[in-house]
Amino acid sequence: MNFIVWVARGAMVAAIALAGAGARAEDGVTKNSIVIGQSVVLAGPGSSLGVPFHQGAKMYFDRVNAGGGVNGRKIELVTIDDNGKPATTALNTKKLIEQGVLCLFGFYGSPQVTAAYPLIKDTDLMLFAPMSAADEFRGAMYSNLYSIRPGYSEEAAAITRHSETLGARKLAILHGTDGESMAALESAQRTMTSMGANLVANQPLAGGSIANSVDKAMAAKPESVLVVADSNGAANAVRDLRAKGFRGPIYGFSNTGESLLAEELGPAGAGVVVVRVVPKSDNAKVAVVRELQADAAAAKLGKPNVYMLEGYIAARVLTEALRRITREPTRARLKKSIETLDDLSVGGFRVHFADDRTGSKLVELSLIDSQGKVRE
Repeated sequence: MNFIVWVARGAMVAAIALAGAGARAEDGVTKNSIVIGQSVVLAGPGSSLGVPFHQGAKMYFDRVNAGGGVNGRKIELVTIDDNGKPATTALNTKKLIEQGVLCLFGFYGSPQVTAAYPLIKDTDLMLFAPMSAADEFRGAMYSNLYSIRPGYSEEAAAITRHSETLGARKLAILHGTDGESMAALESAQRTMTSMGANLVANQPLAGGSIANSVDKAMAAKPESVLVVADSNGAANAVRDLRAKGFRGPIYGFSNTGESLLAEELGPAGAGVVVVRVVPKSDNAKVAVVRELQADAAAAKLGKPNVYMLEGYIAARVLTEALRRITREPTRARLKKSIETLDDLSVGGFRVHFADDRTGSKLVELSLIDSQGKVRE
């Protein structure tokens, strides 16, 4: 199926669902359906990550529905595009709440989650599996937020340990100025310096200043560089670093876009190390990856990436929690069911929510090789 048609069809389903809001039960549960609400970027900055996450989630829910749903109810994912704008995310969240949804699911972006959360803070409505990694979301102030992915501090710690094994303790950071990059930057600075890294430069990547920022970072003589930006900004920074003779390790957080960065850089990305928080998306030894590959092929969506896999896993975990509710689904019962997911295997991916609102601590490093391919 053509990609644009696939996304448009999903948007049409969301519009129809919103138009029929008056027919929904207040908590998103009817005799035949369970309504889940999602605000995510489908067009604009961040869509290269938000779209595949949405696709992965929808594919799994479609698979469940084709098999009869959950205890006789179909899962209806109502998705609204927020164009990557936090204010729009808040408006979308208000619409979804007014419609009546059992839970919110799979929002993308730390600034977007920050904007939406006040609307659910003092309610029984949960936001499950946002594709956002700001460390503050793991704290007590966000008690209605349940994440699968770990925070940026865990990503920063993994990078710091890897850099130390190479004897590179002098670190420079090049960062975007968007909200997600700034959230990651704060975690990187705090975590890496606390672990003994010597932060010798910290330069923004804004507009036409990339070359100037790289020059300033290089002048500090770093032994490793962390680039905190989207795949396009990171690729430009990496090219300039290599062109100016930097041969040390270059790192990127998960929001940099593992496979996206590799595609943009090609062989110029050789030696760049990027964090991922799910298994490698072409590792067919992992059962959940094989299932995703089969579903993506059937939907004609092309080769899956880690963001599609993250959405697929998130939908599978939520579905399992719904299956375990033995009585009429409610928001309180769903939350309790999620909290009982103790060392759950999701096709080889382990999830643990007992006494923790973060289900996975998996942080792995991928290397871009001289062919522009991602490998472990």
